[in-house]
Amino acid sequence: MAEIGLTSDETRNPTLGGDVEDYVALLKPRVMSLAVFTALTGMVAAPGTIHPALGLIALLAIAVGAGASGALNMWWDADIDAVMQRTRSRPVPQGRVTAEEALAFGLILSVLSVLTLGITVSWLAAGLLAFTIAFYVIIYTMWLKRRTPQNIVIGGAAGAFPPMIGWAAVTGSISLDSTILFLIIFVWTPPHFWALALYRASDYEAAGVPMLPVVSGPSETRRQILLYSALLVPLACTPAITGLGGTAYAIVSVGLGIAFMGFAIDVWRKTEGAAGDKAAKRLFGFSILYLFLLFAVLLAEHSIRHLAG
Repeated sequence: MAEIGLTSDETRNPTLGGDVEDYVALLKPRVMSLAVFTALTGMVAAPGTIHPALGLIALLAIAVGAGASGALNMWWDADIDAVMQRTRSRPVPQGRVTAEEALAFGLILSVLSVLTLGITVSWLAAGLLAFTIAFYVIIYTMWLKRRTPQNIVIGGAAGAFPPMIGWAAVTGSISLDSTILFLIIFVWTPPHFWALALYRASDYEAAGVPMLPVVSGPSETRRQILLYSALLVPLACTPAITGLGGTAYAIVSVGLGIAFMGFAIDVWRKTEGAAGDKAAKRLFGFSILYLFLLFAVLLAEHSIRHLAG
């Protein structure tokens, strides 16, 4: 976003093309904010404490690492982004930032984020962050995305690592509870993205991306959404059993789970035209709220415990 009092030309980096706003867009701010939020939840929920300054550094490193992944994704996917209506306005396909500039930007941020996290906080957390970036860029973006309808299923692991990284930043370890947080996001990802893909199928087909609705059809996609939702709902209640979540989490996770299954069943039942698209859009929108509220309750419960104790 251009700074107040400066013209667009004055906000351009002297060595790179594009406005400041374009480079912010390369970071995929909405995806980055989810990574930071879930990482913060992992940090606060982890046993033990971390100095506030180190905690802030860890969150900033995770944010930058997530943003670097987004920039590298836009570098590699510039050709298909130019075809898809949802992504054609991104900086690289619009020519506001060159592919080479996006690549350099992403690589520099990747190295800085990993080194910063390792030197100041934890090398285990840094290793997980490096693996997350590599997994998202190489395994998902370069390999899976254009080759298999299971791209989201396997590639979703990249988006599930932030709470585990936050946990490792505090404890220097990986635990059952941090793995559960990982699994919740991992299993949440397919129904979330397949709901989007149902009403954006023509976009993916035009770009040659083998998303499940394009390869296997809407009916099979709806069936898979229902199956993954049925797996997700009890899994998301697990923290209340292990002790990671308290009474509030138990109540909220059950209530949200019932609603999630209701939306998933609605998608499964409404298979025709506008009604099917509307059901898919409702599930997609609710899935974002669902994940946010689950982690928000965990964050609130553990924040209260820290303050009380």
